Amino acid sequence: MNMPFVSLSPEITRANALTLMTWLEDEDVTRYLSDSHDVSRSIEQVIERVQLPILTHLFNQGGRFFMVYDQHDVSVGFVRLVKRGRDCEMVLVIGDRGNWGRKLGASAIREGMKIAFFETRAERVIAKIHRDNARSLNAFLHSGFLLDRETAAMKSLVMNAARYLQLLRKHPAVHAADIYITEIDKARLRNLIDFELGPDIFELEHEIERAIVVDARKVTDDVVTMNSRALLHVNDEAMEIALVYPEEADDRSGKLSVFSGIGTAILGYREGDVFNWRMPGHTCRIRIGKVLYQPEAAGHFHL
Repeated sequence: MNMPFVSLSPEITRANALTLMTWLEDEDVTRYLSDSHDVSRSIEQVIERVQLPILTHLFNQGGRFFMVYDQHDVSVGFVRLVKRGRDCEMVLVIGDRGNWGRKLGASAIREGMKIAFFETRAERVIAKIHRDNARSLNAFLHSGFLLDRETAAMKSLVMNAARYLQLLRKHPAVHAADIYITEIDKARLRNLIDFELGPDIFELEHEIERAIVVDARKVTDDVVTMNSRALLHVNDEAMEIALVYPEEADDRSGKLSVFSGIGTAILGYREGDVFNWRMPGHTCRIRIGKVLYQPEAAGHFHL
């Protein structure tokens, strides 16, 4: 499915809270939200009581709250994830009616599942949706969720971890090109991930899982593999970098760790690929200009 780029940001600002208030005043937006009045009142109380620019900790009480941004860094909705035992319940709202019908909801669902399965390690993601909310039902069903149970008023849809990984590997590309990883790189990166405690490591794990695995002897020489050097264009700014393992990273000499934002982003892409990637506070546009050196093409294979 061809879906637009969106990203989920865990930082909730005072401006975000005011935007949320505006959305929750629209009856079409809140029609199927069972707790919309309580949520709206809670946000209003937070704004009146707390004079802080960042309100993230207040929105994460009882769950995790994310603003949904489009490729232009405009907030278009929110996602809430509530972990209950091994399950994670997802609530999704696209707040501006002008954005309905653009498949932003489906993209946000994919991003929400990434966090639920790779970061919070949920075994199942559940969405409880009013049976008359056809738009949300279609978005979750088209994302691979299955009907679990239903009542006269609600339908409970579910995605388990095994099915999620199967779909991710079968249909990996959402808003960007396929990516490729060698068997050797995948094995070593998996071992490193097991010992890494960084907050964004789940992004790398997701990329590894969605990548097409290729034999190191057969990978084409225009793919960014580990220890490759490449010319990038990040928001039209040219930079020459080497993609390295964390212990070899040195930003001053252009050696970017695969655990870094841009390092994770470019792994597996090919010359000419252009895609969006969310960095802290903004979305950047990345183009792989040229792979200047690739160890596999040079006959260098390292276990």
